[in-house]
Amino acid sequence: MLPPREGSEYDYFISRLRRSIMSDNVKENIKSHATWLRALFMLLFAFIFHLAEVVLAVVVVFQLLVVIFTGQPNARLLRFGQDLGTFIYQIVRFLTYNSEDQPFPFGDWPEAPPT
Repeated sequence: MLPPREGSEYDYFISRLRRSIMSDNVKENIKSHATWLRALFMLLFAFIFHLAEVVLAVVVVFQLLVVIFTGQPNARLLRFGQDLGTFIYQIVRFLTYNSEDQPFPFGDWPEAPPT
């Protein structure tokens, strides 16, 4: 691949990128207490998300065993599985910036399907 020529779209793109990276807005965001606090909570909820995945796997296996031995699912596990799924959904929404509401333990435990 040949290097881009002077005055090319590449040079224009790079110069705009440099200006936007070094803009005051970016500097403010980097220094913002709220940005770093959000990042800390995101790391915490990413860890909780992985724990919830393990709990979900246990619930799935246990519910399967219950169905194998009794012929019907356990009502309490059905409810807990629904709540756990909603909790995982809330974590994903928070991690992807689709929600500013922090999931449990900083918010209420979900007791209804996601809306």
